[in-house]
Amino acid sequence: MSSNVGFRQVGEFIPQRQMIRSVRNPLDQATIVSIFPKEINEVKETIQPGKFHIPKGSYEEPAVVTVGPSSWWRDIDVDQPMLEITNSAVVIAQSIIVDYSNGLLGCDMGSSMPGLFFIAGEVSKLDVILKYKMKLAEAKVKQDNWYRILAKIADSLWARSNGNPLVIWDEMRLAAQELGLDSKPWIKDFQSIELIRCFACGVLRNPDFPICSACRVIDSNHPLAKGLKFATQQQ
Repeated sequence: MSSNVGFRQVGEFIPQRQMIRSVRNPLDQATIVSIFPKEINEVKETIQPGKFHIPKGSYEEPAVVTVGPSSWWRDIDVDQPMLEITNSAVVIAQSIIVDYSNGLLGCDMGSSMPGLFFIAGEVSKLDVILKYKMKLAEAKVKQDNWYRILAKIADSLWARSNGNPLVIWDEMRLAAQELGLDSKPWIKDFQSIELIRCFACGVLRNPDFPICSACRVIDSNHPLAKGLKFATQQQ
């Protein structure tokens, strides 16, 4: 009897492992509800199916996506099919929301987070609007709290960076728009603005402002430079 039974030789062809999926329970479903006005594409490489798309929604027109169970496979033996480990639809729905939201700036997964939640079972948008008003209202409160935190952080970053548009996150501008804070100077789309280098220190700066935020040198050619007045220190 050969002593190499159960072992493969170096360079030997290894056949593709068989993955046999179990029969799905048609009642194992969950509905993700979003009032977040931005599309979400969540990808989980270790499970199948593992790609999930949630359209943007609003409090008045929430987006709903129904998900089912997903599976991952455990390797138990090289000569046996992979063992399927199934996660229920509720677990998948919760994982999608937590994995996307957790770690976002200003999000605490409690009173401050994007307007996302899930409902066990398949639920239509009309059912969500009519039967889950409390959940929608709760999601809006949490999302508005998150927006306010982002707006405060944006104010601080804008002031500290001397109006550098690169420090403002897209979600911060979204938050200001949703809260009606149209007067915020950083709410504008700054993608078309080109930063210029300071002639004194070489740091990129916003050309809309006459003072470099790094070295504090004043650009005398800037139209706002002539109107600058600084308080002198008393001796």
